[in-house]
Amino acid sequence: MVKLGSSLQKTSKIILGIDPGTIIMGYGLIVITGKKMVLLDMGILKLSSKDDSYQRLEKIYRKVSQLILDYKPDCFAIEAPFFGKNVQSMLKLGRAQGVAIAAAMQSSLEVSEYSPKKIKQSITGNGNADKVQVMKMLQQLLNFKEDPKHHDASDALAVAVCHHFQENALLTSGNGKARDWKDFITKNPERIK
Repeated sequence: MVKLGSSLQKTSKIILGIDPGTIIMGYGLIVITGKKMVLLDMGILKLSSKDDSYQRLEKIYRKVSQLILDYKPDCFAIEAPFFGKNVQSMLKLGRAQGVAIAAAMQSSLEVSEYSPKKIKQSITGNGNADKVQVMKMLQQLLNFKEDPKHHDASDALAVAVCHHFQENALLTSGNGKARDWKDFITKNPERIK
């Protein structure tokens, strides 16, 4: 992981990705310099189920605000809630997402939202990929070996990487999208390490 300091130039861009949750919130930060993408930090905020829902929301807001203060990201990306059958779970997740977005907006950050399927598609080329496949691809893209203890951290990292890919259309060329990973590699040999 990279430590912030004078080595980061003004041409660098930092993206904060959030995987919202009411018990575990994941966060991931990447820095982009030119075409190089580097892992800055990733982790989780573990919330106590003994706290009431409003205390947990306050802790989410404070953690996101602290990450923004510490890393000074240029943009903020968050996973959109998926539609499930349990209305109460959806409501709680929506609130967690809302306070994270509010913290970003309070800091005047651009907010982008991505569906879980879009994130998986962007990272692995398969919108139905599992969490392990996503993490393994992130390890290759960002050149790190350690497995995070919680997939919520790598999920949040995937949100940040997805935002970078979507913002910069790395999977597109002058004549359209890459058909598959082989086509992508052929069109982007500088991305292979």
